[in-house]
Amino acid sequence: MTLQTLTRPAKSASAAPARTTRPPLTLSRWLVLAVMTLAAGYFLLPVWWLVVSATKTSSGLFTGNGFWFGDFALADNVRTVFTAQGGIFSRWLLNSALYAAGGAALSTLISALAGYALAKYSFRGREFTFNAVLAAVLIPQPLLAIPLYLMFSPVHLVNTYWGVLLPSIVSPFGVYLARIYAAASVPDELIEAGRMDGAGEARIFATIALRLMSPALVTMFLFQFVTVWTNYLLPVLMLSDDKLQPVTVGIVGWQAQRGIGSAVPYNVIITAALISVIPLVLLFLCLQRYWRSGLVAGSLK
Repeated sequence: MTLQTLTRPAKSASAAPARTTRPPLTLSRWLVLAVMTLAAGYFLLPVWWLVVSATKTSSGLFTGNGFWFGDFALADNVRTVFTAQGGIFSRWLLNSALYAAGGAALSTLISALAGYALAKYSFRGREFTFNAVLAAVLIPQPLLAIPLYLMFSPVHLVNTYWGVLLPSIVSPFGVYLARIYAAASVPDELIEAGRMDGAGEARIFATIALRLMSPALVTMFLFQFVTVWTNYLLPVLMLSDDKLQPVTVGIVGWQAQRGIGSAVPYNVIITAALISVIPLVLLFLCLQRYWRSGLVAGSLK
């Protein structure tokens, strides 16, 4: 062995560049990729058509390529949406915000209370109550619209805000989710420690349980908000006054007026539909980071 060989610095194994090899795309991977691409196209193409159509004039909506821009008239369409029929579209948006935000907030609080009680308190009939909640999750919500109308009519809640708001504060799925998450994320040791420190049950729930259940609460709020915002059958049965209707019923009402002299043009109706979706997108983007934290927390449990 020569002197040059002895004095040459040895290459450490950590200094060598790490090579990452991707697994080859097998037939199953190609199949999964194709299915996911078709699913993405199925959901995104209608949204793309809605965005493109909202920028067109009434005549350009039926000419040219339906999936590409034509005469850009988005500003005029938006202006017409908020001025048509005395600017009632703004009232519909406020009504939808009231029904969705108020109903989702109260529903989240009630679901958190019920789910926490079902998870952390032992009482007679607890399992029966939880099974009843599970059965209520399986009932389609449209089936309850007519019974609710028949219940609210004798007490004069039809054609009022309460006729839509009261059914929105009950969410069996929210109770189920809160019960599952409370059982997994709220340790019994913390509850016992709070009791030993002299804290009452309400304070333990407000200061300990709600903070640990916050990712699930955000999920429940978002699910209920979207459910109430997109609900159509219940408000169309309960409300006959145009000033009380949410945006979903109002847009369908504009569509039903086609053929009448004062009908709203198609391009304005499509623009109104696009505007009605924007609050849902903004809400999801604002709450997305809480969803991510909830997923990370769930993976560590």
